[in-house]
Amino acid sequence: MSEPASVTGSRAGSGSTASSERTADVIVVGAGPAGSATAYHLAKSGLDVLLLEKTAFPREKVCGDGLTPRATKQLVAMGIDISEEAGWLRNKGLRIIGGGSRLQLDWPELASFPDYGLVRKRDDFDEQLARQAQKAGARLYERCNVGAPVIDELTGRITGVHAKLGEEKTPVTFHAPLVVAADGNSTRLSLAMGLHRREDRPMGVAVRTYFTSPRHDDDYLESWLELWDRRGAQDRLLPGYGWIFGMGDGTSNVGLGILNSSSAFRELDWREILKAWCASMPEDWGYTPENMTGPIRGAALPMAFNRQPHYTRGLLLVGDAGGLVNPFNGEGIAYAMESGAIAAEVIVQAHARATYAQRELALQRYPKILKDTYGGYYSLGRAFVKLIGNPKVMQIATQRGLTHPLLMRFTLKMLANLTDPTGGDAMDRIINGLSKVAPRS
Repeated sequence: MSEPASVTGSRAGSGSTASSERTADVIVVGAGPAGSATAYHLAKSGLDVLLLEKTAFPREKVCGDGLTPRATKQLVAMGIDISEEAGWLRNKGLRIIGGGSRLQLDWPELASFPDYGLVRKRDDFDEQLARQAQKAGARLYERCNVGAPVIDELTGRITGVHAKLGEEKTPVTFHAPLVVAADGNSTRLSLAMGLHRREDRPMGVAVRTYFTSPRHDDDYLESWLELWDRRGAQDRLLPGYGWIFGMGDGTSNVGLGILNSSSAFRELDWREILKAWCASMPEDWGYTPENMTGPIRGAALPMAFNRQPHYTRGLLLVGDAGGLVNPFNGEGIAYAMESGAIAAEVIVQAHARATYAQRELALQRYPKILKDTYGGYYSLGRAFVKLIGNPKVMQIATQRGLTHPLLMRFTLKMLANLTDPTGGDAMDRIINGLSKVAPRS
């Protein structure tokens, strides 16, 4: 029985039956950064991995497209060619605008992370990661829309997934003793396993679009810390921030990040806010309707472990499915890839255990490692979110802070989570110390 044409990774010519084609050591659902990183590291370690993606590449995702040194490190670990010749645009740091001030900060020089970030459009970025996982040995199925989990009636464990494959939507079932949910914020798989979003954790929304602009080759990411709605009789300060990232291809990615920590979150049309904000920019930047190259799109930002537990009954959550977006700055890609690498390491070690009890003991480490790695830092981030949910607090902090470059360098390290865990400077020690004493929930 041959596979549909939409299957891009298989064991063609191996003599395997259709049954073995749909059985593996691990199933990874979703080929975004989290899923592709998980599949890559699993395959590199010799495990048989199925990587199931509901759409076909290339495909668009809503994102700022700006990658910090933390994300850059994970790309290097995956063996991705991040040279300028390969189409990557490097950035030197962050330009912060607010309170009438403008401050340009370089990424810190650290032993643990590179001193540069990158920019790449998500439609191309995600495909590069998925193809890299494929090269490592993962079997990638595109146009594979995963539905319900396969549940063992005796143990309650997930043992596979039901899916519809190809343009014909052929019903198929894939089997594996472990499944990784990398299916984003909506994570239908997690919901089907009874894992619901925690309402006590922050949620953000990002809206963005692209403009043809002379600012396309900016080598700093730009963040606007005061977001004003100037459409009414009186200017209104909103709970969010704006960004402008030059893409190096003739366009700029311009967008807003908004937190759910105020009433304005639900009552305002954020697409209209973005349009109004762009209209307030200098005309020669080109952020005008006639220069817009695509529609305004939005996406949710699930933060600070908003879905738990990260392992249960054979299912591991990575990336947005587990709410791993950094509440300080809305960054998700770095944590998606990091959690994928962590999950893969845990699975590889569990796979080598001789008994079910030993494998389960190893798998239970995964949520503990996540909490040890991010728990305290995310708790600090939740407190930060509550503070800046009041726009006046954000305004005062911006006006006072931007006039003190040393304080802002500390803030950059804190918000971007860029410190050396050992042997760092005084700022690193303070940030690491605060993260260690904060609750790891």
